[in-house]
Amino acid sequence: MTIAITAGTHMLLTTFRKSGAGVSTPVWTVPVSDGRIGMWTGAGTGKWKRLRNNPRVTIQACTARGKTRPTDPILGGSAEIVQSGPLFDEVQAKIRVKYGLRIHIIPWISRLQGRLKADQTFGDTVVLITMVEKDRSSG
Repeated sequence: MTIAITAGTHMLLTTFRKSGAGVSTPVWTVPVSDGRIGMWTGAGTGKWKRLRNNPRVTIQACTARGKTRPTDPILGGSAEIVQSGPLFDEVQAKIRVKYGLRIHIIPWISRLQGRLKADQTFGDTVVLITMVEKDRSSG
């Protein structure tokens, strides 16, 4: 399933607040050589803060706007935040190859929309997701 979810352009990442409420965000995704799923975010973002407090995540295939299909399974996992090292470098390189020029356009659009604050960086943190559950789909 790792290959299937990383073959698409986006996956819906759900992180969890301290209250237990889920927050879902479409993110870019790549396969990692150790079998995990890789993505990136910025230090200081809401995702980053939630992952520091709770590594539990769910993922599901989605569109760039976060739309999912009822037939796509919801997969559970555990996330690890990484800011240096060989797996950090691997995910960074794979995202640059897979997403190309979009990497330069998206931060500009995000700043215009107010989603990326002036003091936040873009893509300086890698998140490695280890799958812990096979399928949590509802039907």
